[in-house]
Amino acid sequence: MARTTEQDFIASLDREPAPADLPPTLQAIRHGLRGEWEPAHGIVQALDGADAAWIHAWLHRIEGDLDNAGYWYRRAGRPTVSGGTDEEGRRIAAELLSR
Repeated sequence: MARTTEQDFIASLDREPAPADLPPTLQAIRHGLRGEWEPAHGIVQALDGADAAWIHAWLHRIEGDLDNAGYWYRRAGRPTVSGGTDEEGRRIAAELLSR
């Protein structure tokens, strides 16, 4: 099975089903970018590691809980971000997909 590209990922935001090869981190980002906060948060809560913490921070920014987001940015070893949350979600996805 071919790996999902950044273009495939972005295109998938407007259709179902999600690409079959998406790891949980990218599934969470996809839900978050689609406005599906609860499923995104549920996925990322079950994950460990810096990438999951980064996504968790981003999701709490979407929610508007900046204190909680700050905690997760620190856990991820990432600087706190300001600006558009959609842009940040796409940036996180692009970095994960490039690995």
